[in-house]
Amino acid sequence: MAAFAVIIGIIAFNTQKEEKPSYRPRNYAEIIESGVLRAVTEYNTISYHVTNDTLQGFDYELLHAFASAQKLRLEITPEMSFEQRLKGVIEGKYDILATGTVVTTQSKDTLLFTRPLTLSKQVLVQRKQEGEKDSTYIKSQLDLAHKRLHVIKGSPALLRIHNLMNEIADTIYIEDVAQYGPEQLLAMVAAKDIDYAVCDENIASQLLPRFPNLDINTAISFTQFYAWGVNKHAPALLDSLNLWLDQFSKTEAYRQLQQKYFN
Repeated sequence: MAAFAVIIGIIAFNTQKEEKPSYRPRNYAEIIESGVLRAVTEYNTISYHVTNDTLQGFDYELLHAFASAQKLRLEITPEMSFEQRLKGVIEGKYDILATGTVVTTQSKDTLLFTRPLTLSKQVLVQRKQEGEKDSTYIKSQLDLAHKRLHVIKGSPALLRIHNLMNEIADTIYIEDVAQYGPEQLLAMVAAKDIDYAVCDENIASQLLPRFPNLDINTAISFTQFYAWGVNKHAPALLDSLNLWLDQFSKTEAYRQLQQKYFN
């Protein structure tokens, strides 16, 4: 009987141990009171990455400047899944989705967005043309009919591709990729594991020197605004971010940051 009680106790302890922390969206006053700002970003060459044992990235450095100005300790979580980043902000696990996210009517239904931080577009990643008879090379969006495009799962690019199908009046096959980011997709195209991927132009252009056999000249979308996102229940956080961004964007430090990551 005593052994049975011990087993029950162990099960109860393990159950309590496995309980996930509960979160709820926080507005600016609650963040200031806690002294901690929680942000989620993507590990890529623009947002957040490690170079020579040093953390770098446009969004990483911008976040640090904001947190420092507000006297907050910054907690950054890199998350490759777009869906998980979005879910984390909606549930309140993170305060800011701090990676360039395209601002669309659909995305504005889910998040509040800061003032635009960058301009970019979605591009087709493919290998460079090998001769005039290279049947895999895409010269225009019309050539995308019946081709298979690999796209990060949950990416805003998916809506654009569906609209593109209507525009060309034909089928484009979409392969959702959950476990990889843009860098991995470019590597897979370069290695001929897949033929086509769709990525953000700013990120893809930064990676091109590593993959000289790739071509990103075919646009999938038009140029769009990219911004950070916060929970719909955090309008004061949004106002604070925008006020700070308006001021910081006029500084030499911001100009150097833009030049460093976007030339």
